[in-house]
Amino acid sequence: MKKIFGLFMLIIFLITGCGNSNKVDKLVIGIDDEFAPMSFHNEQNELVGFEVDLAREAAKRLGAEIEFKPISWQHKREEITSGSVDLIWNGLDITDKRKEYMIFSKPYMEDRQILLVREDSDLDIHSEGDLAGKIVGTQAGSTSDDYINQNAELKGKLKDYKTYEKFIEAAEALNSGEIEVIVCDEIIARYEMNNHPNQFKIVNVRVGNIADTGIGFRKDNAALRDEIQTVFDEMVEDGTAQKISQKWFQADLIKTW
Repeated sequence: MKKIFGLFMLIIFLITGCGNSNKVDKLVIGIDDEFAPMSFHNEQNELVGFEVDLAREAAKRLGAEIEFKPISWQHKREEITSGSVDLIWNGLDITDKRKEYMIFSKPYMEDRQILLVREDSDLDIHSEGDLAGKIVGTQAGSTSDDYINQNAELKGKLKDYKTYEKFIEAAEALNSGEIEVIVCDEIIARYEMNNHPNQFKIVNVRVGNIADTGIGFRKDNAALRDEIQTVFDEMVEDGTAQKISQKWFQADLIKTW
């Protein structure tokens, strides 16, 4: 009887041990901490944002500590491949270029690139081709930057092309007249327009293709990707992700599969 009991306890121990071996203790998440409304500091200097809320909820469900680490967006490849961060969760579009050095979660939002101009702008822009002769700016390392750099014909027709470390710097350059147009994510543009109604307006011209947004991980870290995906799926199924979307966008932008 004692032998049977001992064998039973050993099995329980092994099962419990195996179950805990993959436990996520801490998540270091790479972000641009001046990228409203995804992740930014409010007036009290607290880190807030749509994806900050999503990440905190996921970490809570995993029982993991969380650290948000500001990174240079144009150096995100080095940050993720070096192990400086465990994942990047910050309005990250899924692109073929990024798939060279990352693996992704399932997409949870759709995103497109549009144009942001000053409220008093009289630029006559009705298509991507109308950017010819304009001073255009965007955030370095963004999907918009990748698209323009890969489109030599478009870039060659611009009067000037400038990139900025932070999106907020591009917005300040637009407001000051240093540039005439920003190419950027629609979600970011609409947030800036709503929060600065007398400064900016959207030119509803699509640049490039509609992209999917996901969470990026190192290629050798599929186990973490799967752990995060499991709890994110639960957040979608129980409506938590949709509530967070409503909080920040007054709309359910969460993509379901």
